[in-house]
Amino acid sequence: MRLHSASMSELHAFVAVVRTGSFSRAATELLVTQGAISRAVARMESHYGKQLLQRDSHQLGLTPAGRQFLDEIQEPLAAIEAASVRLRLGNDGGHDITAAVVPTLAHVWLIPRLAAFHARYPDVQLRFVPYRSQEDFSGSTPDCAILTGLGEEQWPALACEYLIGREVVPVCSPARAAARHEQGRWQTPDELAGEPLLYHTTSPGAWTHWLRAAGARATAPNLRQSYDLVAGVIQAAIADFGIGLVPRFLVQAELDAGRLAVPFDLPILSQRGYYFCTPAHRRHQPGVAAFRSWLIETAKGEIAAMAMSGHGEG
Repeated sequence: MRLHSASMSELHAFVAVVRTGSFSRAATELLVTQGAISRAVARMESHYGKQLLQRDSHQLGLTPAGRQFLDEIQEPLAAIEAASVRLRLGNDGGHDITAAVVPTLAHVWLIPRLAAFHARYPDVQLRFVPYRSQEDFSGSTPDCAILTGLGEEQWPALACEYLIGREVVPVCSPARAAARHEQGRWQTPDELAGEPLLYHTTSPGAWTHWLRAAGARATAPNLRQSYDLVAGVIQAAIADFGIGLVPRFLVQAELDAGRLAVPFDLPILSQRGYYFCTPAHRRHQPGVAAFRSWLIETAKGEIAAMAMSGHGEG
């Protein structure tokens, strides 16, 4: 019987290119060369006799045929990947994993999405353990962690992969924003420097970085209150204690509901982000690999959704 489908490697290459928007990033994700990704997609287009990707010097896009094909294969590919992980798990105990997660990320973003992970990997038993900001994996737990920082630059001994969170925005109460606009203020980002500024204890330099990136002349921020959780910064901004600087994806619900406002909506990236980290020797444990794969896919989907609404991470 003649098979009409492309090979699994070609299908995965195509989906990775679309998801990441880049041949080089897809190659990094799939642990192959950029040339291998390019050839795989070209072979698939030749096999079907149709152009699936629209290429130009600035970006990659899907042709109508490519969009239809992607919509039809994404779910079956995910199901095959999940079945493969479950088969590898077997009964060797590799399905029981422990994870430590930054509290705000866990409560606001991860936990509401965990049902999708358990549906895909029902044999993976995920247990959370206390989070430590300076996690060194010296104990028997955790197997993996989601940490906030600079990735391998900060943790060179760990296998680290960026998830989400580098795009940051200033947020404040809608009442404060309305009052300043009625006063004819907040015409340029400079004016935020004199406001009471809220910040996370681990990143007191974040406001200076944001003001410089926004082109502000005044970059000496009026740092007023610090919090050891991003959730504290968010709640303080809602309560009108000042202006917080937080990852956009953590406050999108508050922005959509009108509980927070963004004084200057600029595409500025922080030096810090949320990273999936694990000791190298644990990276390929089936349960850890399943959690990692799902997290990366989910985070990239979130970034893509923000990009479609005009708010990308760059």
